[in-house]
Amino acid sequence: MSFLKRLFGGGAPAAALPEPTAEIDGYGVRATPFQEGGQWQLCGVIFREVDGVVKEHRFVRADRFTDRDTAIEMAFDKAKRIIAERGARLFD
Repeated sequence: MSFLKRLFGGGAPAAALPEPTAEIDGYGVRATPFQEGGQWQLCGVIFREVDGVVKEHRFVRADRFTDRDTAIEMAFDKAKRIIAERGARLFD
């Protein structure tokens, strides 16, 4: 591998960061923020088993944060509000 590739990150891809999960009102929530334009974009997945099948509701918001931890915290907060507003209708 050339010197420039190593210097500018052209080598092996970086290890993926773990996706934090939490349980909110009987629903599973996975925070999945991603980097966009040098900031962390709010993103997550709400999931629950319905009639033996795991259903998922993915959400992405325009909110961006300077650090990953804040994006994770806000993803859980947003999921809590989505669950409170929509409840079982999430998977209709």
